[in-house]
Amino acid sequence: MTAARVIAWFSCGAASAYATKLSIEKYGDTVEVAYCDTLQYEHPDNVRFIKDCEKWFGRDVKLLRSEKYSDIYDVFDKTGWLIGPAGARCTTELKKLVRRKYQRDGDLHIFGLTSEETHRVGRITVGEPDLSCEYPLIDLGKTKRNCLEALYLAGIEIPEMYRLGYKNNNCIGCVKGQQGYWNKIRVDFPDAFAKMAAQERKMNVAINKRYEGKERIKIFLDELDPAAGSGQQESDIECGILCT
Repeated sequence: MTAARVIAWFSCGAASAYATKLSIEKYGDTVEVAYCDTLQYEHPDNVRFIKDCEKWFGRDVKLLRSEKYSDIYDVFDKTGWLIGPAGARCTTELKKLVRRKYQRDGDLHIFGLTSEETHRVGRITVGEPDLSCEYPLIDLGKTKRNCLEALYLAGIEIPEMYRLGYKNNNCIGCVKGQQGYWNKIRVDFPDAFAKMAAQERKMNVAINKRYEGKERIKIFLDELDPAAGSGQQESDIECGILCT
């Protein structure tokens, strides 16, 4: 028996797109495609990608937005929280809580975790015990590469952030990124780098750090060594509606 409502959670990434397509093939017209909208700080090519995917899915992507915060910088300013041991507050406010407000009891949730991410299923089960979930990519043994290949075969150009060499299609300048990632942002998107550097100073919070013994030393973006992180330009970061 199918759930009253099947929600495929789209995120402008290759994995969520392929998982959505597979869920539509399985559940048909019962599937809603929902996206927690952070487009303002994502690459503008994501608008094109959404439209291409809508044609592939044969239905619209429903954009859901926070009623409390306008964007990530609004979250930073109003909460006084940039990043810390508990994660990224922007993700919580603009994605996780937006998803929770929209969901209803009895929904079946489709998430685009790949076969490389099976370790995340247990965390979701513990953190969201009442959520009924399916992971079609994991069930079929699909990797992230398989997801990119599926887009290619569908004639859909992958998002620009992938073409620039980023592993994920997050906001431009994700607070979960580390030194190599931010040095890549500095080169590719200097305005985004400068804006986050100013936000760090405004809040006196540094995204990056180093340790001297047990002492944690802040590394602000405006003092980040341009050579830091060489050889590992980008951390494997993900920003989704199940993250903190």
